[in-house]
Amino acid sequence: MKRSILFAGVLLGMITGSAATAETKPAAMASGTFATATGVAAGTASVEAPASGAPVLHIHVSGLPAGPHGVHLHMTGKCDGPTFGTAGGHLNPGGRQHGKNNPAGSHLGDLPNLTVNEQGAGDLSATMAVNAATLRAQLFDADGTAVVIHAKADDYRTDPSGNSGDRIACAVLKAG
Repeated sequence: MKRSILFAGVLLGMITGSAATAETKPAAMASGTFATATGVAAGTASVEAPASGAPVLHIHVSGLPAGPHGVHLHMTGKCDGPTFGTAGGHLNPGGRQHGKNNPAGSHLGDLPNLTVNEQGAGDLSATMAVNAATLRAQLFDADGTAVVIHAKADDYRTDPSGNSGDRIACAVLKAG
């Protein structure tokens, strides 16, 4: 009898612990793989939506030039090299100007700069400025969304792209 009660208690603890872990893990909303202008894989992008709070975009890259790089959400989910022009302009559903330091900015596609180290690796996590439902609707409209990494740092002010230069890597976000 005592063994049955003990077993039931342990089992209940395992079930409760599993449920708590599942509830706290953010849901995967989107993911994509970066490619350079020559088609070489260069890392990943993913968006997670926590149970409460704003979604977070995570970027991990390798094989890119060292230094700071502008990163933006672009309005079309296409990454045709070598220029990635098919990604279109920045994702800007509100019709605002560019940059967190622009008095008339910023827009949804504006993201912090990504710093790449001397070994070509870099990581960025950026909290999005909208809730998960709004972001999901913007990312997965009829033509999708891309994440683009630029050659230079974003100055966070100059419209339309923060003087961040050429597009050097691109990832199409797919629903996760």
